[in-house]
Amino acid sequence: MLTGIVLHMPDPIAKSRGTRGAAGRLRALGRIVWHTVTACLRYRVTGLAAEVAFFAILSLPPLIFGLAGAVGVIAARVPVTTVEGFRAQILHYASRFITPDAVQQIIAPTLDDVLGQPRFEIVSLGFLVALWSGSRAMAVFVDTITIMYGLAGQRGIVRTRILSFGVYVAFLIGGAITLPLVVAGPGLVDRVLPDVVGWLGMAYWPVVLLASVLVLGSLLYLATPVRNRWRAHLPGAVVAVLIWVIGSSALRWVILVISGSATIFGPLAAPIALLAWLYLVAFAVLVGGALNAAIAKVTPRFAGITPEQADHVLERDDDPEGPSI
Repeated sequence: MLTGIVLHMPDPIAKSRGTRGAAGRLRALGRIVWHTVTACLRYRVTGLAAEVAFFAILSLPPLIFGLAGAVGVIAARVPVTTVEGFRAQILHYASRFITPDAVQQIIAPTLDDVLGQPRFEIVSLGFLVALWSGSRAMAVFVDTITIMYGLAGQRGIVRTRILSFGVYVAFLIGGAITLPLVVAGPGLVDRVLPDVVGWLGMAYWPVVLLASVLVLGSLLYLATPVRNRWRAHLPGAVVAVLIWVIGSSALRWVILVISGSATIFGPLAAPIALLAWLYLVAFAVLVGGALNAAIAKVTPRFAGITPEQADHVLERDDDPEGPSI
């Protein structure tokens, strides 16, 4: 009987495949970064973010008055302590992103005005103005992301505005549902689940960040006029939320420095902070859309599109402006 020792020699072909796989992933990552940067430059992301910030700040005052007016209707039916707790929470969270002067001079008087008594006229008029300007800002997102995917004109201006209006109304409905829950929520949780209030407080910001990623991923998914995978938009949503969180912290520090100095920007710190923060939010969303388009171009299988569709992504030089209403 012949016996022997079997030696397991390394397979040079398998080793080379692993090397090529790692190198290929690095090259793909480099291409994604390159396409993202070039897309931001080609489609004027910085300029479009300024346009979004303009329409957003135009819609923000009537929207705040409308939502707060709706809360004022509910606040008239709940205990005063609950309303005071809601006001304190809003001011506390706003102070994390906006300077204390802006909170005390702008947000606090507004809340005191609309929470003191029901304001039905504010609700109706505020929402009418907010619907137009807010949906116009949303249309910039939809148009730009559509053009990034090389599908300009596929929806048409009417369908684009209908989609933008619908998405914005969905956000308004979500806000109208969430704010009353915030008014009654702390007291309700304290009565029903008094032992877990501390745990819920610790989980607040992780839940907010996770919900922001999911909502933003859904927005980017709806803005794309081709059928693709919803999960393919999560990378851009995660990057957008990271830009928003880091940028908000840096922006707040800069505004605090400006407001405390003797420069001409001191008295204008509050409106500058609000406009800059809205610009940061718009910029983050558009960068997230550019990243998702770059991923779809480099890895169409992950995005759930065909190679033929991927060839058109980030290729057209159409003007992102388009017709406006």
